[in-house]
Amino acid sequence: MPSRGGRSTFYRCRTALCWFPTSRTARSTVSATTLPTMWSEAMCRHACAPGRRALVLSWLCSGLLAAEAKSQEGPAAGLPLEEQVQVCGACHGENGNAVEAGVPSLAGQPALAFTNQLIYFRERLRRSEIMTPQAQGLSDEEIQALAKHYATRPLSPPDGKPDEALVERGRELAHEHRCASCHRSDFSGQEQMPRLAHQREDYLAQAMRDYRERTRGGPDTTMVEILRNVDDEEIDALAHFLAHFERG
Repeated sequence: MPSRGGRSTFYRCRTALCWFPTSRTARSTVSATTLPTMWSEAMCRHACAPGRRALVLSWLCSGLLAAEAKSQEGPAAGLPLEEQVQVCGACHGENGNAVEAGVPSLAGQPALAFTNQLIYFRERLRRSEIMTPQAQGLSDEEIQALAKHYATRPLSPPDGKPDEALVERGRELAHEHRCASCHRSDFSGQEQMPRLAHQREDYLAQAMRDYRERTRGGPDTTMVEILRNVDDEEIDALAHFLAHFERG
């Protein structure tokens, strides 16, 4: 069917229907170059001829996959570090000190712990409706740069006076479960073990419940075993102690 008035041309091959715009230019989905897309019926017949169909389909599929991958990139991918920090800060707070309920603070986290978790999100080893999409498209180098940035930010202690009885109960439980053997005696974390001291209390409690219920995801199962017999009251005491931690 010939093109009229700048409309598209349809040409039926033996096994497939080809569609190509005929009177405009469009941006290619497989490169950053603007290419003319003026395809005549003869060109369509040539492309869909036996022996060429597989090549054309391969080219089209690779373009579609590239376009899909690009469309799935998170909002921070490819930005300068300072702009990526602003994207993170929209939820995780200025300088990584979170103020929103249930959102963890990033400040003061060991770089490797931060890196691991963001890679888990990116690779869908740990799933989150919020963080999995955010991490898409981030390179290893971008993740490591973010990790180094937040590792140097100071984490502020929570406001408000702690419940001394709850703090003491949490201290006993932390000793009983040997939390300091991995997270250090000041609970500042090390290597892949995250910082717990001064983390948001609500986030700590929910994270421990998720581990216990096996809903957190990720390749690490150590915390699942540690928390499987810890009840809600004990989790709340641990979270309160860690959020308000002070060296005795």
